[in-house]
Amino acid sequence: MSDIKTCVDCGLLNCYKRDKEYPDFCLTTGLTQETIDKVWALYEEEENRKVSVTSARIENEFYGKYTRVEEVIEFARQMGYRKIGIATCIGLIDESRILARILRKNGFEVYSAVCKIGSFAKADVGVLPEDITRTGAVMCNPIMQAEVLNQAGTDFNVVMGLCVGHDSLFYKYSEALVTTLVAKDRVLAHNPVGALYQAGAYYKKLLADKEDKK
Repeated sequence: MSDIKTCVDCGLLNCYKRDKEYPDFCLTTGLTQETIDKVWALYEEEENRKVSVTSARIENEFYGKYTRVEEVIEFARQMGYRKIGIATCIGLIDESRILARILRKNGFEVYSAVCKIGSFAKADVGVLPEDITRTGAVMCNPIMQAEVLNQAGTDFNVVMGLCVGHDSLFYKYSEALVTTLVAKDRVLAHNPVGALYQAGAYYKKLLADKEDKK
């Protein structure tokens, strides 16, 4: 097991308000000037700077007020985006239809691509027969989703519940910036953080039980 400590091991988080001391293993204090200059230069790029400024403005103005859907709309509007792509899981097509209606009512052009686009066989990419018994023979095609939205010239793409790994490929090949509206979790009604809250409560109870036994 690695003994290297990183941000999740820090209890001070001095990088947030800068009112404490940094721990010895802090990644912030360990940054080289070369790394700082390299990253800062990227923020000098026009699009990156505009995204950063717009995101901060929306976070500040609508903190705790806007839903994620409203934030997506406001971000796209302030960025000047007109054509919004929706990369959707076929299992969330109804939710994506609702999102499309909302976006259109807010003045956006919508172009969507479902995960089964192209209707390719899983076997063609090497998926074994025993790995399609529950989910069918037609593969999800996130690279094609990205390509179709690229060809459509979308300004901004929204992921709706693509599977783990499939979403990664979509992010990799999308030419437009991407945000995720729905992270798929079939067990927890697409609320994956619920598992973390459950685990957190479990570990808090373990710690409390240990304290009680002392």
